[in-house]
Amino acid sequence: MASEKSLVLYTGSTPNGYKASIVLEELKAVYGGPDYDYQPLDLSKNTQKEPWYIAINPNGRIPALVDRSRGNFKVFESAAIELYLTQHYDKEFKLSFDPVNEPDDYSEMLQWIFFAHGGIGPMQGQAGHFNRAAPEKIPYAIERYSNEAKRLYGVLEIRLRDRDYLAGPGRGKYSLADLNAWPWARIGKWTGLGETLDEWPNVKAWFDRIAERPAVKAGVNVPPEGWNK
Repeated sequence: MASEKSLVLYTGSTPNGYKASIVLEELKAVYGGPDYDYQPLDLSKNTQKEPWYIAINPNGRIPALVDRSRGNFKVFESAAIELYLTQHYDKEFKLSFDPVNEPDDYSEMLQWIFFAHGGIGPMQGQAGHFNRAAPEKIPYAIERYSNEAKRLYGVLEIRLRDRDYLAGPGRGKYSLADLNAWPWARIGKWTGLGETLDEWPNVKAWFDRIAERPAVKAGVNVPPEGWNK
């Protein structure tokens, strides 16, 4: 890497990778920083399992973050990275909520982060695996994970009734709650959940609203398409 910016993100072209890059781009849009370098990892070559990377992320997955400005502090797990970045760099709570002065909104945000991190992400990931990558088609597994992922989209549909965003008062405020779930909705077709989000009109409106944000468009271009060709 040519530059030496305050943060370095180790990432790839996956929903979890995009969570981190979108947060970083949103922070840049609001505050002008922090600046970051990124290093894409070629998951098809198991680069994320190499010893140098295991020293950064013992779990051998992406993303991971190193904060050079804080003694090379290491953070792994996408939701933990999001929370770390807002803790240290979102001082005006533009993408989050003040846990002291907005404790209920902060709790709502955490609830929806954990909902996606422990629900939509794993279920949709397994649906995609058994639909596309498994060496043999196992109808039970495909149906099990696809149906559960669709059920969870139904939960989002209920929450987004008369709301623009998942957490916050009134119609809600765009926050980590949204950008933690949005990258998974982006690949619904790929994981076999259907050609469109039309089955969930409130989710579709929410998805389209977020997709138009310039920082989101920039975040899903990290790394750029075809970087490993």
